[in-house]
Amino acid sequence: MGANREYKDTLFTKLFSEKSRLRELYNALADTNYGKDTPIEINTLDNVFISGLKNDVSFIIDGKSVVLVEHQSTISENMPLRLLMYIARVYEKLTTGRSIYRENLIKIPTPEFIVLYNGVKPFPPKKMLRLSDAFIAEVKPPESFGGLDLTVKVVNINPDGNKELLSKSETLNGYSVFVERVRYNEKVLKMELEDAINEAVKWCIKEGVLPEFLEQYGSEVQNMLLEEFKIDIAKEVWQEEALLEGMIAVAKSMLSDGEPVEKIMRHTGLTREKIEKLRETE
Repeated sequence: MGANREYKDTLFTKLFSEKSRLRELYNALADTNYGKDTPIEINTLDNVFISGLKNDVSFIIDGKSVVLVEHQSTISENMPLRLLMYIARVYEKLTTGRSIYRENLIKIPTPEFIVLYNGVKPFPPKKMLRLSDAFIAEVKPPESFGGLDLTVKVVNINPDGNKELLSKSETLNGYSVFVERVRYNEKVLKMELEDAINEAVKWCIKEGVLPEFLEQYGSEVQNMLLEEFKIDIAKEVWQEEALLEGMIAVAKSMLSDGEPVEKIMRHTGLTREKIEKLRETE
């Protein structure tokens, strides 16, 4: 079977592709104090996958914990399910060549799941997502049966979202400041996206925000972030279009039921002109 796509680095994965930065990130997230001699084994899922699965960052620290870190600008309630698939693949890789059917217990590192959120929509500093929230409520296994759950901690890493956490990681704080500067340039200073990113790179280097990283990977960072922002914009458009289609379907149904235009306007947010046009097509 051939692979169906190639994995491309994002700014986040590029920034945290070095072990020293991962160690710093983990210490900030877990409130630990692992030193530079603490071993880190990066096992992020391969660049190309037959299954199409890819994750942002996966690593084993001190041989004890396998940590899966995802970065999102829009929160997906399906992250627990996705991370279940990711960790299964990671464990499959870790146990390659060993028989899981043997009698003796195979020791595996403890899984830890974290999502780092830096979107524009309001979000609490921390929130837990659970796989069990997706289970069909009517179908519960008997208490005498085994079960399954997976919890994911979502952390807001916007500059005002979690100041205490950001103060513990210079790299994570720098990433947060850089992205916020791009948004400021675009939304407040009304720059074109490419110009907003270019100016943010120069500003951050001048202000000592990720200077070495940005000087080394400046043009690559610009290309990666430009693509990421364009994808985010596309997602917003898709969501708006889906919402509009849903409201149009509701309006058509209410028109068929003989509901007055004023009521349809209140329920759907559509204009009178739009509803009247829909009536003409009925």
